Amino acid sequence: MTGRRIVVALGGNAILAKDASAEAQQRALQETARHLVNFVKEGDQLIITHGNGPQVGNLLLQQAAGSTETNPPMPLDTAVAMTQGSIGYWLQNALTTALAEQGLSSDVATLVTQVVVSDDDPAFTHPTKPIGPFYDLTAMQKINATHPEFEFVEDAGRGFRRVVPSPRPVDVKEAGVVKAMVNAGIIPIACGGGGVPVVSSHNQLIGREAVIDKDFASEKLAELVEADLLIILTAVDHVYVDFNQPTQRALTKVAIDELREYVTDGQFAAGSMLPKVEAAMAFVTHRPTGQAVITSLENLADYVQTGSGTVISSQALVTDYD
Repeated sequence: MTGRRIVVALGGNAILAKDASAEAQQRALQETARHLVNFVKEGDQLIITHGNGPQVGNLLLQQAAGSTETNPPMPLDTAVAMTQGSIGYWLQNALTTALAEQGLSSDVATLVTQVVVSDDDPAFTHPTKPIGPFYDLTAMQKINATHPEFEFVEDAGRGFRRVVPSPRPVDVKEAGVVKAMVNAGIIPIACGGGGVPVVSSHNQLIGREAVIDKDFASEKLAELVEADLLIILTAVDHVYVDFNQPTQRALTKVAIDELREYVTDGQFAAGSMLPKVEAAMAFVTHRPTGQAVITSLENLADYVQTGSGTVISSQALVTDYD
């Protein structure tokens, strides 16, 4: 019997922490793959998406540092495609190994995915998406002197990060391919880094200098492939209200209407938990029979066994708090 169709969205920061080496990122993905295999063991159909904020930022810096007149850096949309390939390569190998360790056999394939955005999206004139590493003020000013076209913002007291446009996804060009792969028993890795941002013009798809939020891209893909479940992984086991305050509460089961009230009250930080909550709400709005889950990678095993995590539904009879 066919299990649930599940989209799992991994964060780019979960792949790259302090060590940016390929070896360190591959080790992180090996651990990630061991968690993801639990869904395959349960008979679920798995679709994996991932972020690339740190990776694409580092790649752009490497290209800028080594660029010449005859060897110019690649544009941002192409850099996104490049990180789709590199991270997907690491992840599909890690997942293939993890499946074999559990005596399972499934093909895993990375799909270079184009995500359609609107050319009129206001994000193109108001860059907000952080990419790359954190810098102190001196390092940021030094980079800005060489690359005045880069825009930086202070990010949550942790330093300065470059920001780029982050338009909302309108469509996923390869959604039908993802669906066909799942139906054929293949585990797709898709919408890497939120997908390559493209606009549609005169029967062409044209790349744009932007990075799409991977949570919104994952939601759009989950909606289009008719997923039963969207799991968005973050650094904490639950979504909290009154976060880091004495009255802090962890949400375990919550209806979309109540969650919308928390958003209106400003409970969730922009650029952090807010896009995850908004993506979860969008999914259960478009798929009322589905659910969205926000939790940590480390809590996935508990979620599979007990349902632990923040579970968002279109309606819920009881809202639970911890």
